[in-house]
Amino acid sequence: MKIETIKTLGDLKKAGYQSKPIKDELRDNLIQKIKNKETAFEGVHGYENTVIPELERAILSRHNINLLGLRGQAKTRLARLMLNLLDEYIPYVKGSEINDDPFNPISRFATELISEQGDDTPIAWLHRSDRFAEKLATPDVTVADLIGDVDPIKAANLKLSYADDRVIHYGMIPRANRCIFVINELPDLQARIQVALFNILQEGDIQIRGFKLRLPLDVQFLFTANPEDYTNRGSIVTPLKDRIGSQILTHYPVDIETARLITEQEAKLVESQKATVIVPDLARDLLEQIVFEARESEYIDAKSGVSARLSITALENLLSTAERRALIAGDTTTMLRLSDFVGIIPAITGKVELVYEGEQEGAAVVAYNLIGEAVKSLFPEFFPKIEKLKKEDEETPYDDLVSWFFNQKDGFEILDDLRDKEYKNLLDAISPLDDLLGEYQPNINKAESYFVKEFVLWALVEFKQLSKYRFTEGIQFKDPYGSFISGL
Repeated sequence: MKIETIKTLGDLKKAGYQSKPIKDELRDNLIQKIKNKETAFEGVHGYENTVIPELERAILSRHNINLLGLRGQAKTRLARLMLNLLDEYIPYVKGSEINDDPFNPISRFATELISEQGDDTPIAWLHRSDRFAEKLATPDVTVADLIGDVDPIKAANLKLSYADDRVIHYGMIPRANRCIFVINELPDLQARIQVALFNILQEGDIQIRGFKLRLPLDVQFLFTANPEDYTNRGSIVTPLKDRIGSQILTHYPVDIETARLITEQEAKLVESQKATVIVPDLARDLLEQIVFEARESEYIDAKSGVSARLSITALENLLSTAERRALIAGDTTTMLRLSDFVGIIPAITGKVELVYEGEQEGAAVVAYNLIGEAVKSLFPEFFPKIEKLKKEDEETPYDDLVSWFFNQKDGFEILDDLRDKEYKNLLDAISPLDDLLGEYQPNINKAESYFVKEFVLWALVEFKQLSKYRFTEGIQFKDPYGSFISGL
């Protein structure tokens, strides 16, 4: 069907077009995608066996939907991806404010126009990209914003009394007729405004300023809500919850592989950055582990959640830190260093809500400690576990390395802005590190081995085998007991 040839209601009838409610439209197109083994929600990872099946069941049931989850769990993205389940174009009565279906007009404008012009009624076409309306719930939202009100200017211009329904100015929801309408952060909507949605959800009609309008609106509603909001700012009133067909719980990624996939997909990296900074796999895993540690941290409010945006912005900061270092040093390319992770602290401090104990520690200290905890968690996957206690005279794979630092009376420093060559020479000077990697990571890429070497040093600090001091220009590693013994 070539839509450019269909310009009137008569043309539409000849073409054999059949209109359908939006919920049936979504359902039919989803059924087709499932039959064709196509992905309905492209680019959403980690929900394949949890959220997406529930969402598809809700669409097949023709339900209005509430997506309930903590911040940064792709709730709004899922809502926007539902556009892909709409027909590419639908016809509407040209000039209609509320996208009247030519076969089932509901506004006075459309019914009168069709009554007057019949098959000559002009038709326009609405693309699916224009069939999405979104409103963030804020305390200043009014019933007039969402549903509509009497417009005195229109009444004056048309010389109509307030008793005439042509003086009505439609709100966002009627204007979203035959569209997907999303209300984000539903609990933030005042209770009296939520009550105004009852009739729309259940009976599908609206009332404006006492007018007896019977507008059976055809809208697919999606709501998003954060469980934290139920106690902090507001709540979804019970009768409204009762009218929402399906409530679907979202969640954070459950493994590092999925988290990495999301971060790499969403991070906005400049091509020149990607060319300049080489990022080892271990560094990407470590970045995601930091976020996992944050979600488990006793200093961070778990109810508030730790958004997936943390790892996305942290990756951007991480590459920018290494890029800046390379620019200062005059290096054309550089391998990411573990010490570059200090650059992600601003990305962490702005995205976590601290409990009282965390506030006492300080946001920057908590963020810095999360890096150490992530190193500690990943280390046993690559090297033998470091036991807290060991028997006297018992040898460990790390004895030679710790002894090397014991003999460095002035400590071992890695400056932040070292050139790559100097950085590598520094780490190559620690011969026990080469022995350790040779035994436990024999197949490691030479370029990436330097990141792993620094990773080992940080891990020894976390397991109390070495001490680490952060100063303005870099990091110093020392034997924790060497200075004490030498001072005797």
